[in-house]
Amino acid sequence: MKKGINIWSFRGDASIAECIQLAKEAGFEGIELSLNKDGELGLQAGDQEVKNIKAQLEDANLEIAGLATGLYWDYPMTSDDPAVREKAFDICKKQLELAAAFGVDAILVIPGAVGVDFVPGSAVIDYEVAYERAQEGIRKLVPYAESAGVAIAIENVWNKFLLSPLELRTFIDEIGSDYVGSYFDVGNVVHSGYPEHWIRILGSRIKKVHFKDYRRQAGGLHGFVDLLAGDVDYPAVVEALKGIGYDNYVTAEMIPAYKHYSDQIIFNTSNAMDAILGRTPTLRQTAVREQLGQS
Repeated sequence: MKKGINIWSFRGDASIAECIQLAKEAGFEGIELSLNKDGELGLQAGDQEVKNIKAQLEDANLEIAGLATGLYWDYPMTSDDPAVREKAFDICKKQLELAAAFGVDAILVIPGAVGVDFVPGSAVIDYEVAYERAQEGIRKLVPYAESAGVAIAIENVWNKFLLSPLELRTFIDEIGSDYVGSYFDVGNVVHSGYPEHWIRILGSRIKKVHFKDYRRQAGGLHGFVDLLAGDVDYPAVVEALKGIGYDNYVTAEMIPAYKHYSDQIIFNTSNAMDAILGRTPTLRQTAVREQLGQS
């Protein structure tokens, strides 16, 4: 498995180039970028923007681990408004287009929501209606995914939708395309289940993986903590991933960033992932141990 870091883990004012350089210094092999409404990688992005970012990645000898977006919170595929659903469709097409240009094999897609507690004013959609609309939207996008050679990977996220691994497995199987699978987020299921169970049930449907950690006792969004500081049984998670033959990126998504010295979360996360994956400590980690006389 390769070690990646999501761009949302970095301080908000950092440029893509700064994030790439910091990810490289911290010992990551890849960085997951995000399609935004505007900015360096916005909906208007074209060949030149892709060329510039690819050059930055090449200079750092870093891969692009994936392509995410937070735009589906504003434009859910399950909305009562047909115009919003059409916008979600266009966003996914743009994601697929950019992913193909970058050479990314799968994109992160949130297929809509029944309700979202952390988005003020978020509409509540009837569960059965949400299911039908989400499947309709994904089915409509399958030909574009196949043409791009990029899979649509559906993330399990706090949207009160697709709440169990059995349900997500059924949802994916009903679509019936190898270009639709799971973007499995380890930390997002801990409040109500066990990630190693999800991994075994979803199996080869898992296209990408996010690493997060969660402390059940804290609850809510405050439960998300540094890797190895929460209740995720990472030895069991890694064993389950190996058991299904997963060898793609495991990408840390660390939010929110530290209030002070926010860059440090990137190095701390890299070192924690080395421990989780059973890797040799990074040079930075080794240097610290030597200074402490622990080597």
